[in-house]
Amino acid sequence: MPWVYLLLAAAAFVLALKTNSPAILAVSLLAALGLMIAGVMSLLARRLDNTSRDVSVIIDPVELRRLRQQAEARKLAAAATQPENTPR
Repeated sequence: MPWVYLLLAAAAFVLALKTNSPAILAVSLLAALGLMIAGVMSLLARRLDNTSRDVSVIIDPVELRRLRQQAEARKLAAAATQPENTPR
């Protein structure tokens, strides 16, 4: 869709160059400016949408706390089962 806006903006510029009427010149230049801004904003929105994370995979604070507690428990269990190193 953004390419359609930019194509229409180019067509409006061509119309502005070919016309003899000042009113049509002003309207087509304003249309070209508006369509160009819309096309660029649409391209930027598409790029941001592609680089944003999926919000369904974000962990809530309760789940994060539970995962940290599990990791701490595993760390303590691993430390308790390892024999202590004694110096020679």
